[in-house]
Amino acid sequence: MHRSQSHCKDLRKFCRITSRLRAVLLAVLLLAVGISDGTAQSQDLARQVEVRRTTYGVPHILADNLEAAGFGMGYVQMEDYGYRVVHGLIRARGELGLYFGRDSIEADFEHRRTYAHARRTFGLLQQDTRDIMDGFAAGVNRYIDLHPDEFPDYVSSNFTGHDVHAYGVRNGGPPSARDFLERLEGELPAETGPAGDPEDGSNAWAIGPGRTESGSAILLRNPHLSWNAGYYEAHITVPGVLNFYGDFRLGGAFGIVGGFNDHLGWATTNNYPDLDEIYALETDPAQPDHYLFDGRSVPLQKETVTVGYRTGDGIGRETRTYWTSEIGPVIHRDQNTIYVVKYAGQGEYRMDEQFLLMMKATSLDEWKDAVKIRARTSSNLTYADADGNIFYVWNATMPVFPHESGGDTTAVSVGGPSEVWSRIVPFDSLPQVLNPEGGYVHNENDPPHFANLNEPLSPAELPANVPEPALRLRSQHSLELLHGTGTVSLEDVVEMKHSMRMLLADRVKADLVSAVRAANPTPEVEQAITFLEDWDNTVAAESRGGVLFRQWWERYEDTAPQVRSNAAAAGFSAPADALFEVPWSTAHPTATPYGLADPQRAAAAFAWAVDETERLYGSWDVAWGEVHRVRRGEVDVPVGGCSGLLGCFRVLSFDDAPDGKRVAVGGDGWVLAVAFTDPPRAYSVLAYGESNQPESPYFDNQAELFASNRMKPVAFTEEEIQSQLIRSYHPGVEELPR
Repeated sequence: MHRSQSHCKDLRKFCRITSRLRAVLLAVLLLAVGISDGTAQSQDLARQVEVRRTTYGVPHILADNLEAAGFGMGYVQMEDYGYRVVHGLIRARGELGLYFGRDSIEADFEHRRTYAHARRTFGLLQQDTRDIMDGFAAGVNRYIDLHPDEFPDYVSSNFTGHDVHAYGVRNGGPPSARDFLERLEGELPAETGPAGDPEDGSNAWAIGPGRTESGSAILLRNPHLSWNAGYYEAHITVPGVLNFYGDFRLGGAFGIVGGFNDHLGWATTNNYPDLDEIYALETDPAQPDHYLFDGRSVPLQKETVTVGYRTGDGIGRETRTYWTSEIGPVIHRDQNTIYVVKYAGQGEYRMDEQFLLMMKATSLDEWKDAVKIRARTSSNLTYADADGNIFYVWNATMPVFPHESGGDTTAVSVGGPSEVWSRIVPFDSLPQVLNPEGGYVHNENDPPHFANLNEPLSPAELPANVPEPALRLRSQHSLELLHGTGTVSLEDVVEMKHSMRMLLADRVKADLVSAVRAANPTPEVEQAITFLEDWDNTVAAESRGGVLFRQWWERYEDTAPQVRSNAAAAGFSAPADALFEVPWSTAHPTATPYGLADPQRAAAAFAWAVDETERLYGSWDVAWGEVHRVRRGEVDVPVGGCSGLLGCFRVLSFDDAPDGKRVAVGGDGWVLAVAFTDPPRAYSVLAYGESNQPESPYFDNQAELFASNRMKPVAFTEEEIQSQLIRSYHPGVEELPR
């Protein structure tokens, strides 16, 4: 018998015994003090779950059933984030205006519609999903009842599973509809810009057993969004049902989950597929609120939504009307045309259910079956398992268009159903790679073509609307770390993850040095360029040179001509051939771009940067960590890392502080590396801690660990949990002895 199986068997026996004891104790308690039914139900759920906090405050939720697990998750999120969780559920109900006034009603209208959809579909979810959502709401309510002084007077313990479901439903329109309307009204330029913020993204690796010292697959999950994005590290165990460790986005029972169980794990990275189309319908001139379609005059469906808002001591009301066609919602109307949008995921409500099934899967086939629900309409998925499989899929609920896509620029005129998309690309036709030569797959938010350099995906073999190939500097840095034949340990992966190289410097520094020396520099500029020539091209905290180089590059970008050619910018603020002598190309995907397009402009920008860096930071040879800091609570320490656009794999973004320092506010924050040994072995770090409350011991206790490029051992087995245990309790009921 495997160790993990024996572990689950012992826990099931333990839970059966303790469940009977809890029932007896609870019955005695109810007779003695006459507790209300609602409180009794909450206490019953509380006694069916034990929260074990380990080092750094990570909650390990051991529950008799999924409803109790949801209760535990709701309660611990409230302990650590309090009002933020409540605010999210209030927003999901469309009630912000009731508490914050009329300025808050814009979001309420769309959320009221989503909430109605969530109530209609809640009963269609599987019982397991509903149980966790009901339990989560009960855990939130229990915390509010026990800690009313922590919340405004308007907060009541009246949340339900419907609210939790609504929080996870994505029923709003796609961003392309907003962009189209802004272009229609002249608020955006006519051309379509690159999708997504190039600084929002993630890194993900899966390494096969042939490339690891243990002979077990390794997974790296490394999202890097804003440090208020709401990643929450936790472990849920329901013996015989679920044993999952990973990140849970705050405010709901699931969110966008990544992590691992005894058998497998996965990481998500953003992608930007074309998931919708805007159609132009001809208005019926003879009948208001009708359109001509397939030889018929078709009425629009009308929906009226009323929201309330606080006004002094009273409540005001505002009503809006929404229109929908049989194709999709109306986004704009003029005298002759009705504009509608049809988007993948329209009306979808099963995303949380899909993630739960992925969390419960025990094999690649089971996991794929869950993904094939297609409720999660986008995201790359990078996968590894205990059987030695590694897998990557550019996941997208992508339409098969019977026409050229109009993007967010052009509405496609249609007169009948054959002109409107009606099916999606089958899952098996999506770009994907399974167990490739070289034993790795990776993604850093670029299109899927180079997930593995040994087996690149040909555009000709992929669906028509997959984006064109691209491989930005962050992705190339990843491949330089990963591609090859050498074997690695889990500890090696942690070290590789913290690579401090700035790949951009490797590609352009030599040209910069030549350009500056050819420009007859002043003695100080000559001294600075000699200093930069000796720089090691890293942004380690102690390294000197990166601050000056970054200042120079930003100036070089800012002074570049904005219109030069159609060469892709790859996220930069200027066209690629206005920056590089040789732009990126598919012929040399990991060796381009390189060189400088304009040496004279580069030399002038460097002379400026020498003065500016000295003005801002006191000297142009300042160490990276003297300027770049992690500040959280009592922690104020130097940190290494930079923008992915500069070619860093250790991605960090910064805000300028009043004292002139640059303080980390995004990028790497939650990092997980796991080897699928028996049992799995893992490391993690959550830079901003388990809590956003400054008085919590879990607010800043991982910040210095993160800044020093270290990660904590994950407690996954019962033995590991007990060895790191700092607190054990039934949430909202009692502490348990250690």
